[in-house]
Amino acid sequence: MGESRPETSAPTSCRDEAQAPATPTTPKAPITPRQPISLVQPSQKNKKNKPKIVRVFRSVFRSFPIINPTCKFPTIPVGLPTDTNKCSSGTRVTGTLFGYRKGKVSLSVQENRKCLPSLVVELAMQTNVLQKELSAGMVRIALECEKRAEKDKVKLFDEPLWTMYSNGKKTGYGVKREATEEDLNVMELLKAVSMGAGVLPGNSETEGQDGELAYIRAYFDRVIGSKDSETFYMLSPDGNNGPELSIFFVRI
Repeated sequence: MGESRPETSAPTSCRDEAQAPATPTTPKAPITPRQPISLVQPSQKNKKNKPKIVRVFRSVFRSFPIINPTCKFPTIPVGLPTDTNKCSSGTRVTGTLFGYRKGKVSLSVQENRKCLPSLVVELAMQTNVLQKELSAGMVRIALECEKRAEKDKVKLFDEPLWTMYSNGKKTGYGVKREATEEDLNVMELLKAVSMGAGVLPGNSETEGQDGELAYIRAYFDRVIGSKDSETFYMLSPDGNNGPELSIFFVRI
């Protein structure tokens, strides 16, 4: 009988496997980190605690409409206070206009810069157009909607759609929306900013990773005319030249 020999594998197969080139991988684009959201809920002020005489006094003056429907815009008050920490009338809130330069600008209203937005509206205007109009002079934006039947009444800022006018010219429709993740991230990044303008690094599908998001933040004097009209007057930093921007919400 012949001797049996153990089977051996060809050594060349091991060399071929070791020398096989690695499959190339496509590098991933860097992702802009999201800030942890630390904004808090706005306070719920109890109007019933106000003295009755104060409520009656305010109700009388609120019966006078702020906006004249024939000309779309009210008269802009003059003589704003020199101290921007005080409001001439109404309540001071923080307002932020922001958006990608080639995209639509959005308005966010906060009780203060540390609170979650109480109102977010996408305006019918591109951010770069608003910047040009603000640099040219005063801008007045009116957001109008029709009055509902009494049974269908909702709060003014619960209206979903508004016809928008900029300096008397119709530009399209403003749309109310719930604050998105990107909206909240912008408000978080601007939490330490009281007033100012600048740009933030962008992260959108349309603008790309390198797109810049422009913003303008200021204090606004919120004046309630009636249940169908409210106005936000931007308070200028120097307090001497009156508001550069006024935004009117009205049901007509």
